[in-house]
Amino acid sequence: MVIAAFFSLENAFAATYDINMPSGSASPDAPYFWQNEKTGAATGDIEISVGDTIVWKNGDKAKHTITSGTVEEGPDGIFGGTDFLAPGAFYKFTFTEKGKYPYFCLIHPWMIGVVTVIDGYKIVPDVGKNVGDGLTFFHVDYQYSGMISKATINEEQKSITFEIVSDPKSLNHTLLIMLPPELIDGPYAVFVDGTKNLKFELTEDKVNTIEIELSENAKQMTIVGTKVVPEFGILTLIVLSIAITTTILFHRTGISLQK
Repeated sequence: MVIAAFFSLENAFAATYDINMPSGSASPDAPYFWQNEKTGAATGDIEISVGDTIVWKNGDKAKHTITSGTVEEGPDGIFGGTDFLAPGAFYKFTFTEKGKYPYFCLIHPWMIGVVTVIDGYKIVPDVGKNVGDGLTFFHVDYQYSGMISKATINEEQKSITFEIVSDPKSLNHTLLIMLPPELIDGPYAVFVDGTKNLKFELTEDKVNTIEIELSENAKQMTIVGTKVVPEFGILTLIVLSIAITTTILFHRTGISLQK
């Protein structure tokens, strides 16, 4: 059962990204050799998640190869190969394991790139660091084709607002976010761009997981709970207790000396 659930989750969040070889990329003097449609960068380097697929498309007038390995050590046989990719043709490969996968063109060895495959989870770091004593904060894991740029906590409303940057090229806009109960505890209410969303799914465990389908234009998601990261962490409470106790003792000592 656990294995089935794992593969179901992986397939649900799989995405496909294009890397194009533009016209003229066969020339060593070309300004760039790749067009990465995930980031818009003119590079053959890309970071994806386990289960994602890369499609290399030949938009050049020359033939190319997509060959896994390095120019120095040669092909390693993981993907691609020595077959020519004719103009207008494409090659695709689905990555099922974490790691770094370099590749190059056998015909034009200056055309190189690296596919970096991560476990599928991204991190919103230091959530809660800007409230309370600054000592109680958490790293929030999430899965999403786009990214979460920042998180803002509202202690009064007991809420966290996540700023969302979607990937317009992706067909999958499902967000899976893992919330430690110590950061924000439920029951939860979820608002997307100011509108309450009743369609989210919640899995409660040591870390509460919310799964929600966002629109491709979603900009903001607010999660309201019954408790948000405490205003005072444990260390602050200890220091505060010592300070109060010390003040009381000094006050009593002062009264005794006056007598």
